[in-house]
Amino acid sequence: MRSFDVAVIGGGLSGLVAANLLADAGKSVVVLEKSAQIGGRAMTIKKGGALFNLGGHALYQGGEAYAILRGLGLELAGNPVSTQYSAVWMNKVYPMPSNLPKLLTSPLITWSGKLELATLMVRLGKVDTQLLMNTSLRDYTENAIRDPMVRHIFYSLCRTSTYITDPDAQIAGLVIRQVQRGLKDNVLYLHGGWQTIVNQLRQRATRSGATIVEQQRVTSIEHDGCVRALQLGEGDRIDVGCVISAISPSDTYQLLNNASSTSLHLWRSEARPAYAACLDLSLKRLPVEKRNIALGLDLPVFFSNHSFSANLSDDGTSVIHLVKYNGCKKGDALEDRRLLEDTMSVLHPDWRTQLVSEQFLPNMTIVNGYSHIGQSDRCPGPAVPEVPGLYVSGDWASHGEMLADAAVASAKRAAQCVLSGKS
Repeated sequence: MRSFDVAVIGGGLSGLVAANLLADAGKSVVVLEKSAQIGGRAMTIKKGGALFNLGGHALYQGGEAYAILRGLGLELAGNPVSTQYSAVWMNKVYPMPSNLPKLLTSPLITWSGKLELATLMVRLGKVDTQLLMNTSLRDYTENAIRDPMVRHIFYSLCRTSTYITDPDAQIAGLVIRQVQRGLKDNVLYLHGGWQTIVNQLRQRATRSGATIVEQQRVTSIEHDGCVRALQLGEGDRIDVGCVISAISPSDTYQLLNNASSTSLHLWRSEARPAYAACLDLSLKRLPVEKRNIALGLDLPVFFSNHSFSANLSDDGTSVIHLVKYNGCKKGDALEDRRLLEDTMSVLHPDWRTQLVSEQFLPNMTIVNGYSHIGQSDRCPGPAVPEVPGLYVSGDWASHGEMLADAAVASAKRAAQCVLSGKS
């Protein structure tokens, strides 16, 4: 190992984007990933000819991630998700009242509820979200929506847009902004899965001169008021002028001496991770034709036929994704799997006879932290002001973005701070 201008800790989506931006600017960059393979949660796993992402991913065509990745020249090949939605309510399947004909004929909602839902869908696009930055999602919903079923539908849209179910703590303004984006922008499912993004970012970074090292554990960030070096496993050391930590606030905190006297102490204590249980299936065929997307109304579940929009198998099998959103509390793995399998049976009876391969991921960390009511610093990072030369990025270092948009936008902010010398 030698000295570098910048070391990036973590080879996930955020770390790889930061490395590309810095290498493009002529900085000598090393990416250090403790796992055997870079990519983090953006990796795609191949099983039985099917490509499974690690949990659900949404790439909004109007989002920050899409704009930055396209700005780097990446090819983002895929198609928008199906617009044919179903709803699951009390173990029965109904057409989701997502347009006027379905709304008028829906047995889910009373006539007064239909009028309120139609009004809500028009009003949502016009909501001034800045006025709701200190209002919880629960308070907004209970005050703005009278009909109980309309509330269920609205909460379901919020869960699906944010991957989080925590209405008492979620900030209404941020959640509604994300719902507005979901209603306005196409969401792409990518041919070949999110691994295609990882592969392109790696190849591009390497061409620009960045060094990527896998299976390399960082044990501490050395500083004397300014960043000086990284201590690595096996006693190795890298001299660096700057560090971008693209890992969780808790893991970053553990690497820094005297972290308790820095902003990392607050960021770690206020971070509110979100978890989910994910079940991915490869089926020879989908038992019920055209039933491609379904939102749970009484339960926090979501179903999607990814193969409707993207090529994710070698042999034409259908790749299916189901998720149960657990919010900030981890769920019971066995109960969560049973619920997801039962949901699949409601939507697609006899699906087990079509099963080719599967992947179950209980209590996946969807995000390492999301903005919430009571959080004193809602825009953590990118600089750790007490330690010049230390910066953070990742989905938790959001300045209002969510999910992949937060990971990629925070990487750009961190890289810009390194290049400008801001602390």
